[in-house]
Amino acid sequence: MTGPFGALREQLAEAATQFAAEPGAVAEILAGIVDDVDRALAVELEIFPVCHHSPASGLAMVRRLHEKRPKVVYLELCEDLRPILDELRNCKLPVAVQAWAGELDGFPAAWAPLSVVAPITEASAEYQAISYALDTPGVELVLVDRSTDHIFQWAPNGDAPEGEAPAGETVEPTEGALHGDAVGIDIGDLRPHFAELEEHLLHHGKVRHWSEWWDQYVEQPLAGADYDTYRQVMVLIGSLFRRLRRTGVEEDENRERYMWTRMREHLDATGADPADCLYVCGAFHAASRVEQFGLPADAAPYEITPRSNTTWQYGLIPSSHSAIEEQFGLASGSVSIAAATWSKGLRKGGVKPFQLAGQKSASKKTSKRTPPLVTTASVADQLTGFLSTPPRLDSLDEAELLDWSVDIVRLARRNGYLASTADAIAVFETSILLAGMRNRARPTPYDFQDAAITCIEKDHVPGRRDVQKLCEILLGGDRIGQVGYAALPPLARDVLDRLAPLGIDTSKRTVQRSLLDLRAEPHLRPCSDLLWILRRLLPSDAVRPIMGSRMLGESSIQESWDLAIGKHQRALVELGYEGVTIEQVLEQRLRMAVSAADATAAVALAAVEDALLYLNSPRLADELGHRAVELLAAERSVDDAPEVLRRIRLLLNYFRSTEDGLPEWCGRFVTAGYAHYCTLLPTAFTDENTGVRPVAAMLGFLFGMENLALSLGCDHTQLELAVLQSHPEAPAKVALLWATRLQLGLLTLPELRTRCDDMLANPLVVPAFPQYLIGFVQAMDPVPALKPFVVELLSKAFGRLPDSILLPWLPKLITTLRGQAGELIPALTREAGRTFPSGLAAVDRWSPPWTATPQPAAAPTLPVAGGPASDLLFAHPATCDALAALLGHSGDWQRPSATPHTEAAALVTRHPEAVVALAALVPTAGS
Repeated sequence: MTGPFGALREQLAEAATQFAAEPGAVAEILAGIVDDVDRALAVELEIFPVCHHSPASGLAMVRRLHEKRPKVVYLELCEDLRPILDELRNCKLPVAVQAWAGELDGFPAAWAPLSVVAPITEASAEYQAISYALDTPGVELVLVDRSTDHIFQWAPNGDAPEGEAPAGETVEPTEGALHGDAVGIDIGDLRPHFAELEEHLLHHGKVRHWSEWWDQYVEQPLAGADYDTYRQVMVLIGSLFRRLRRTGVEEDENRERYMWTRMREHLDATGADPADCLYVCGAFHAASRVEQFGLPADAAPYEITPRSNTTWQYGLIPSSHSAIEEQFGLASGSVSIAAATWSKGLRKGGVKPFQLAGQKSASKKTSKRTPPLVTTASVADQLTGFLSTPPRLDSLDEAELLDWSVDIVRLARRNGYLASTADAIAVFETSILLAGMRNRARPTPYDFQDAAITCIEKDHVPGRRDVQKLCEILLGGDRIGQVGYAALPPLARDVLDRLAPLGIDTSKRTVQRSLLDLRAEPHLRPCSDLLWILRRLLPSDAVRPIMGSRMLGESSIQESWDLAIGKHQRALVELGYEGVTIEQVLEQRLRMAVSAADATAAVALAAVEDALLYLNSPRLADELGHRAVELLAAERSVDDAPEVLRRIRLLLNYFRSTEDGLPEWCGRFVTAGYAHYCTLLPTAFTDENTGVRPVAAMLGFLFGMENLALSLGCDHTQLELAVLQSHPEAPAKVALLWATRLQLGLLTLPELRTRCDDMLANPLVVPAFPQYLIGFVQAMDPVPALKPFVVELLSKAFGRLPDSILLPWLPKLITTLRGQAGELIPALTREAGRTFPSGLAAVDRWSPPWTATPQPAAAPTLPVAGGPASDLLFAHPATCDALAALLGHSGDWQRPSATPHTEAAALVTRHPEAVVALAALVPTAGS
């Protein structure tokens, strides 16, 4: 075998024959990866293989750039992201380059919005290449990977790429998820994507996760390796993982065809010498086997499809170590450890990193010495020596480990742990012990982390930070980037400018309190309006009101706000992709909400309220209101009836208080809703899938809006017919129907009371009585006069039911009332307070108003009028007494001294003038 790697091929083939169960397959793979290395290094255009966020790649990149000084840098990154890279100099790393599209043309509407992010850290080789190219005169930076539009064009089976949020969901980013659910571009991703291989490597490497394996077996050996060794090892690893990968190969090969096509096009257009160019790509792509690989003159052409008509917007958003770890499935703290390794490598090797002018570095100061220029004459076999030589065991750095052990104990004490000097000694010794068990002389940060958790954390975490988090803080912490003012979109800059009168530092990530006395300082009213809009559009904890409110027809005098705009800079940046001003974004979102396929009348009414509250735009409110009428008429479900009723009541009360009165769309909404709900009422009563609350809300709309609806031309007969056609079977709906009939006069209160008394007396119905009660409680909204009767019903139930029935029945009643009528319980409680006595002393004398209590009276007297009847009763009193006893009466017999007509005659004789005067007034009486 010829070539620089002939001897290595022979050794690998011999090893496969001796140790492999199937030497043919293993030998083919081993020989193939060596061939891939040979092929990659033989390309005229120099290929620089990288792993993203790898300190070893970053250090090798810095050395190679100082040595080669290329004039053209080809970078594996979406080609349409190139213009935004110039804004990196205005940011504090880590940040992420983002492409965002809200309105789609050529993609399914359910995918919106589309977002792609590419995080960049200072320790990454890509950032070093970008910094070198942008700040070195005469150097051109060319991005050659597929565009963000092609990422979604190439989505398999027409599905959105993995990692995108489903349609309709709003992702609230957490501290560790600054990228949201955007599709992440991980440049130089080196992971086997082969579960069995990864498990095998972790087991035999005596490590817990892939990040630790990579740090021990790749990062540390390559940190100080020469350039040839670095390139050959990285291509070898990329080739191995590529050959063992089972999925996604076709898409990766298309990306490689795309990149090589773009590089050939650039070389042909500019006439650049390939010897002066450097191609930076993932080690996975460096081992490519596509026919377009390299610069052959007879390479097969690859046709790049045009982009869709979707308009993409580009910007920079803050990133963090934890966000990168979460986005790409890395172990917690691995990016922070990589940053610490990068800083240590710079100090140890005296390497001067590249950095964009004006950008603040997160790394510690390093030596300004530039490594000497070393030229590489020809490709030599460095792999054989690297693979056959045992790893160099670094000597124990006792000073560094002691510092770590002391500092972690100090941090632990500050966070509530009962740590002492003995724990620092234990951490030191345990770190050395763990490193020895894992075949390394020098403890790594992962060994130290495990030792600290074992010795300090013990059985509980006293504070909000565990020891693993404290170790990450100790080794560098979760650095969070920030986008500078000059790199923000116009909307974000406008927001910050308009908030300037508040005197807060919007760049801080901490929560800041702002007090607004709008009466004493009326010039702060625009700031208040802006804060309420931000409250509507940003995450809930970004802008949070402590004092003050905004409701229709109300205006705050004083307000207090907790502001964390700097913490949620990503959300503010993404608002800038949707419009030029914050008001424009809100207006667009309101229109989109009412125009969506799943829009409802309740959504449209909410949009009307927001248009009045935040934008003070009657024009927009009218437009959205007319849309609400259309949506209500088209609905076939009444599930949103409670929300519709609540919002339309609020809007009607507001418009009635204004000078212009009710707008035209409100009248249309009421008449359309009256007819619509009358039509759906019989079906809603009988439908098992429709709850009692929506039906009660329908009745609340019909009864509450009836006067207005009738004045606008609706017919009351329609409601009566709908009620007569309703025949529910569910107990709660039956009770609701009875209350409705009571309101319409089709049922009297005594009849309703009799029905309920019969239910309480029937032991077969008592278990279902809570459901009937729920119906009556829900009916209190459409039929307010029913409140005293509901109190009466509850009182009778607690007064009449025996304990054997009441005690098992009571928990069900409470849970039912709490779950289905919680918002109506306060009204029921107030009615009970008006019904029952207010003091304990009045309870004994209190009689329920629904109980007919006879009034005490004197003993009755029998008629005293004279005549045969009176004489007969007095002659036989026993018969009358027996009849009176049967009727429950008793009394004494009194015989009159004179009959009534005798007394009247005597009275007339004494006063004849009165009779004469009366006779004169009534001539027909005679004389």
